[in-house]
Amino acid sequence: MTATTPSLNSTLTTSAPIAWTDPQRGQAFAAWLTGISAANGLLPDTLRLASADASFRRYFRIDAASGSRIIMDAPPDKENCQPFVKVAGLMQAAGIHAPEVLAWDEAQGFMLLTDLGQQTMMQVIDTDHPQANLPLYLRAIDALIAWQLSAKPDVLPPYDEALLRRELELFPDWYITRHKGVTIDTAMRFTLDNTFKQIIATVLAQPSVFVHRDFMPRNLMVGARLGVLDFQDAVYGPITYDIASLMRDAFLSWDEEFCLDVTVRYWEKARKADLPVGDDFGAFYRGVEWMGLQRHLKVAGIFARLTLRDGKPQYLADTPRFIAYIRATCNRYRELKALLRLVDKLEGIVEPDIFGFGRQ
Repeated sequence: MTATTPSLNSTLTTSAPIAWTDPQRGQAFAAWLTGISAANGLLPDTLRLASADASFRRYFRIDAASGSRIIMDAPPDKENCQPFVKVAGLMQAAGIHAPEVLAWDEAQGFMLLTDLGQQTMMQVIDTDHPQANLPLYLRAIDALIAWQLSAKPDVLPPYDEALLRRELELFPDWYITRHKGVTIDTAMRFTLDNTFKQIIATVLAQPSVFVHRDFMPRNLMVGARLGVLDFQDAVYGPITYDIASLMRDAFLSWDEEFCLDVTVRYWEKARKADLPVGDDFGAFYRGVEWMGLQRHLKVAGIFARLTLRDGKPQYLADTPRFIAYIRATCNRYRELKALLRLVDKLEGIVEPDIFGFGRQ
């Protein structure tokens, strides 16, 4: 989930007429669809909404002579589709099942894509039996490793210090100040600055590969081949990012045993593939946790922003999951105890004083 356009796919497939807040855009879309329908075997009367998104993009599904297709509606004044097209090509070159661009009106922001299916990995996961999902996660790991093996520098934007810091600042700007209504004092600012500095230094010390940046079950499609979606914000950055987002999901929490099991399996496969994950799993897992912490602080800020700025309050329902992730990681590392105390104070969490019992 990125700081700019987090995608929270939820399959909606409905036959209701497509609504347009801008009638002129609706007319332009109708003309574009008419113009490409014959060449692509499309059946315009079957157009329906396919999924909702936390950004300004919308996706429609439409039947065609040889199956179904997906149409992206991305207003060009709000969404830049060039990264999507570029990364889709990179993924296909890496042997990953990603949407193919069949037609694109760049000026108007309309795009026709191949359809990777209607079931996300999230929809078929058995939340009550973690190990039952291992085959799904192993397929995700294989796709992730293929993506990382294809990485080259100077192809995608760098996940550099400036970007990491901008994302971290979403937490104080949107979660603390605007959502919690707390004024950040000098002591709190010192804790944030010191912790952010340590997080950034830790993750920038990691080897860099291609990073999907939202690699999680809602963006993976199950079928004969595992499909990958929502990759337009991909960057070149820390190798731990995508495995951290896969196992510390925005909408699904696993116990640590299952997280460790899948992460070890990823690490072992990555080592055999000669990816730079190191020979010490403990050191690698520490990197995963610190990278995950950066993501969780960012996403807490994003969810607050979606609510307060964009009028989408449903995302705040998952905020406690991120606070739990943040607290669990901070509790494990001495360097993060100051951030833990800050978060506990924000959340009104009072830990028992084990040395104070029995005092009068």
